Amino acid sequence: MFAYMARRHATVRRYRMAGVAVALMLGVAACEQGSDESAPGDSTAVLQRDLDAITALGVSGAQARAVDEAGRSSVAVSGVAQVGTETPVPDDGYFRIASATKPIVATVVLQLVGEGKLSLEDSVDKHLPAVVTGGDKITVRHLLQNTSGLLDDYPGFDSEQQYLEHRFDAYSREELIERTMAVAPAFAPGEGWAYSNTNFLLAESIIEKVTGNSWQAEADRRIFQALDMRNSVWPKGKTTLPEPHARAYSVFAGTTTFVDTTEILDGTENLISTTADMNTFYRALLGGTLLRPAELDEMKKTVKVSEEIEMLWPGGQYGLGLVKRPLACGGEYWGHGGGDAGFITSDGVTADGKRSVVVSQTSALQEKMLDQEVRASELVGHALCGA
Repeated sequence: MFAYMARRHATVRRYRMAGVAVALMLGVAACEQGSDESAPGDSTAVLQRDLDAITALGVSGAQARAVDEAGRSSVAVSGVAQVGTETPVPDDGYFRIASATKPIVATVVLQLVGEGKLSLEDSVDKHLPAVVTGGDKITVRHLLQNTSGLLDDYPGFDSEQQYLEHRFDAYSREELIERTMAVAPAFAPGEGWAYSNTNFLLAESIIEKVTGNSWQAEADRRIFQALDMRNSVWPKGKTTLPEPHARAYSVFAGTTTFVDTTEILDGTENLISTTADMNTFYRALLGGTLLRPAELDEMKKTVKVSEEIEMLWPGGQYGLGLVKRPLACGGEYWGHGGGDAGFITSDGVTADGKRSVVVSQTSALQEKMLDQEVRASELVGHALCGA
């Protein structure tokens, strides 16, 4: 199990870290100054335009859903569901949300904090003794804030051959944590910031230790059932997704071939969802439905990210499993994107939870990922500004 987390780390790091120069193009999340009273038809036209700009890069397919203050949805699809066909992308299709799972992990932890079952200042050793080197100094807050200093060392794939050979590899959570422990930490706990999937593996383990249940079961009960998110599901050992869904593709560096990377063993049981369900989650989270004010305030306490990532997220800061970024039309938005095996998720919700947008791309073009990031950021900005 947990092969997915390994691939997610490798994919996201290539996708985001390698493109420091994206800052030259991104600025803050792009949006035109516009009225928040945009008619649904106007909003859909803008959404469609921005989504078409993504597939114009060569992305096989994409879908997006934006929700306004009145709860009205604007939906757009672009491209095809399968390369070589004319089948349209389903507007309610399932996709792997990858690192967009992190805010869900953080929400469950903060609910447990609100219930007095753990504290953000608890050490990792208190709940997981002898699991992490230096665990007496690393706190739950450090994990959710990516300030633990822990660095990942996960296997992944960079070519079609590696994908075909390793797409069904399985790694236990313990094996992945052990690999991390073999890498020297980037800094002492609390003295820097470094993106680390291991932090959230440990947070999931703490949820399980405190509750006696799998963290997925806790998320089901506390979030998905509470919000009627019926289309948010766990892989449960399956290597593909529920229907309907578009196929996912990777175009590896140095090639022009669309490699179908839809099938992987998602041993980490990270979420498969839809744009509708993810909008529901983000609106409930920032709207104060899932967390008490005290815990939501803790989630929104941010720190500076690393210089490299700050160049990618201009003006961006990291809270507890949630990223804050500025909007050109004023204010900021929150969210957490993700990428794995061809699926790329971008999302955002305004600080009051009243406007949200989620977009899923179904191709990872390794040599155009900066362009994909730019176009997705423009889409998010336009949708949240009401342009």
